[in-house]
Amino acid sequence: MIGLIELQDMEFYAYHGCYDAEKKVGGRFVVSLWLEYDASQPAETDNIKDALNYQTAYEVVEKQMKITSSLLEHVCKRIIDALFEEFPQLLTAQVDLSKMAPPIGGKMKSVTVTMKKEKEGFSDENEEIQEVNPTFQSTIFNLPMC
Repeated sequence: MIGLIELQDMEFYAYHGCYDAEKKVGGRFVVSLWLEYDASQPAETDNIKDALNYQTAYEVVEKQMKITSSLLEHVCKRIIDALFEEFPQLLTAQVDLSKMAPPIGGKMKSVTVTMKKEKEGFSDENEEIQEVNPTFQSTIFNLPMC
């Protein structure tokens, strides 16, 4: 049984960026995670020791956000690698990392880097999982409006 845990809009003040000022002054960052995992055991046992603990996932992200990097891609990779190291039951991890109000010379809410990684062999094991029928999707989205 595959489970999905989402940790949305975790906010951090950190010191990531290519410019010296960004590394000295810092800025606001928002991180969201999507973690697919083997949920079979915790679903049966009802024991937190068997689960992918989202408190621990938050702590993994928090630790990585404290390490200064020039590039958001570098931070995303570190977060993903640390999550796979922490959770053996993790199958897929996606990280969205947003830098709020980046210093680009104009007004902008944020810039976001998204990275995703699957456990080796996970896709091969789940080839029987089928996509939603495109005809069904078009039927849903072509319904007349009231």
